[in-house]
Amino acid sequence: MIKVLKIFVMIVFLLGLTGDCVFAQDIQVDGVLLKGFVESVPQAIYGSWRVVSTRIESDAPATFKSGGIDLWNLSLENNVINLSNPFSGASAEIKVENVDNNSVTFTKVGKYGNKILTDTVTITVNGENFEGTDKLKLDTISDVSGKIIKSEIAVYSVKGEKISGNSILD
Repeated sequence: MIKVLKIFVMIVFLLGLTGDCVFAQDIQVDGVLLKGFVESVPQAIYGSWRVVSTRIESDAPATFKSGGIDLWNLSLENNVINLSNPFSGASAEIKVENVDNNSVTFTKVGKYGNKILTDTVTITVNGENFEGTDKLKLDTISDVSGKIIKSEIAVYSVKGEKISGNSILD
């Protein structure tokens, strides 16, 4: 059964490379580790987006800005999705958590000195626009024990407008 599942997953994976981006994630079934959880990221997500964010919730408003305008470039290279921001110079590999039609949830993690920032973004692409949320968690790590000594969160409403790249209509 496991061999059949592995063969099926490989066929689905290979067929998927001709269409939307396909990624695999390790899963465990009855104590056996399998490569086989396959999802498809809509092509419309890739390209450059003008993104407006508005903070809607935070336990540390002095730490997180109230909103802003950014440029997100979502690209795919060698089955790795990258999010970069030419305004800030930031670039990170993202991990896709969930795909449901044109809705995508992904995370990116960045380490800055003794702080770790985790972004969890959920967006729904509709034509040349998207809407969603960006949940940020900023953990401060103790230099002595290596444990988290403080966590701060903020949730933003995000709206994107496609500047360039594949259209959902393509």
